[in-house]
Amino acid sequence: MPNFDPHAPWLIGCGDAPASPLPGPEQLGFKAYNLARMAALGLPVPPAFVLGTAWCAAAQPPGPAVWQPALAALEQASGARFGDARRPLLLSVRSGAPVSMPGMMETLLNIGLCDATVPGLLRLTGNPRLVWDAYRRLVAGYGEIVLGVPAAVFEADLRALAGGRDERDLDFAELRTLTQTHLGSVRRVAGQPFPQEPQAQLQAAIGAVLASWRAPKAVDYRRLKELPDTLGTAVTVQRMVFGNAGGTSGAGVGFTRHPSTGEPQPWVDFLFNAQGEDVVSGRRSARGHEQLAAVAPQVWDALCRATRQVERALGDMQDFEFTVENGRLWLLQTRDGKRTAQARARIALDLCDEGVIDTAEALRRTDGLDEAALTLARVVGDDGSAPLAEAVSAAHGVAVGRVVLDEAAAHRLAADGAAVVLVRQDAETSDIVALEQAAGLLTERGARTSHAAVVARQLGKVCLVGCSTLHIDLPRRQLRFATPQGEVVLAEGDLLTLDGHRGCILRGAARTEQEVPVALLARLAALRGGVGR
Repeated sequence: MPNFDPHAPWLIGCGDAPASPLPGPEQLGFKAYNLARMAALGLPVPPAFVLGTAWCAAAQPPGPAVWQPALAALEQASGARFGDARRPLLLSVRSGAPVSMPGMMETLLNIGLCDATVPGLLRLTGNPRLVWDAYRRLVAGYGEIVLGVPAAVFEADLRALAGGRDERDLDFAELRTLTQTHLGSVRRVAGQPFPQEPQAQLQAAIGAVLASWRAPKAVDYRRLKELPDTLGTAVTVQRMVFGNAGGTSGAGVGFTRHPSTGEPQPWVDFLFNAQGEDVVSGRRSARGHEQLAAVAPQVWDALCRATRQVERALGDMQDFEFTVENGRLWLLQTRDGKRTAQARARIALDLCDEGVIDTAEALRRTDGLDEAALTLARVVGDDGSAPLAEAVSAAHGVAVGRVVLDEAAAHRLAADGAAVVLVRQDAETSDIVALEQAAGLLTERGARTSHAAVVARQLGKVCLVGCSTLHIDLPRRQLRFATPQGEVVLAEGDLLTLDGHRGCILRGAARTEQEVPVALLARLAALRGGVGR
């Protein structure tokens, strides 16, 4: 690739196609590489530029002299100017390694908002709620990721103002007040004000994303997956699209096929009036696509068509992120989806039958999958007691273990030979070390497509999220379940069963039996015996 400069920005969707061949994911990171491939397919991708993985090993992050020409091209493609008081361009700044590392590095949204650009965005959108929601998100996200302000500080600001209401129910005046409160929190906790210069915001965001390659959770993930530290991350700077614009706007994450079973149907979580981090962060609960399909059927149909096209073009089940802005679909990311062993087998077989991959590739993808790898435990019998609670199943199977509430407890009990179940308020990727020790994960909040749930599924862990009747009492090291018969309290160390097939939580160690997938094994035998395509 003689014309490719690894330190020069690469443009996506900014006018004419590049003169050089598309660099590989080793240079652009898989996120940007697949964005460019989707743009080449004519799919709706917001324009962007990419700072390649070579910058991750540099002594200093790239400065304006490097990215300013690419920003100018992005401005031209967007019809807006970064930092302009009348027609401001807002940006997202995202990480992207050459291999998928879900949620292990950082993303910053709404870069470019400040006191000077707020009036211009208000005039452009005519939507004060959108503007103040975006601004308070930027202050909180920048404060946490760049300035090191604990997320709990901003959560406390929100609780004090909202009084238990969902943040999506706050009006623009309340969000304006919350923004001012967040600005004060940044100044108080970080010891410096939130930067009001958009160029400074962008420079710091690029540096923070590159630095997140060395964050503890990213290092732990690479150790767990035996990935070299030399891969590095790229940085994608992209025009913002707004799922928090109200009406038929929202954010979603999905898979083109069921990542636990492999069934050939979309598996999507969607939140109206939200940004993508609300779904993937694990700090919000989200549900399936039914409301989107009912309220905006044309958007749902367009999403299904687009993601089927991507699956066939890329040759595998896809995990994708998207935003709907005032009824318009935008695709923000796609990657080969993490899946269970059962889904891995079925998806490879189905794609072979559909002619998407050939027999040799299907054999490669199913190598090592045998009866032992594909057999699942199921809860059997009924002692007459109702489940403690229900939750959303993010990964099938059954996990039986002793309750642990943090990494230290997981290490302590696992060292004694006990199986453990990790119970957390949010499904967050920072828990990866504890999750590695656990048989399963249960959370109060979070979506089945959140990054932590994706990682749990890939690791073969049972995962239940969004258990609304669960309260974790950390000071007392207890779980409290609200049931029709009254509150049930479990202490850390008590036995708990997660039934990922039915999406329920059972007290104690439930009786299980092994279920052999006879039909799936027969299909694999036919493939390996040369009876298939």
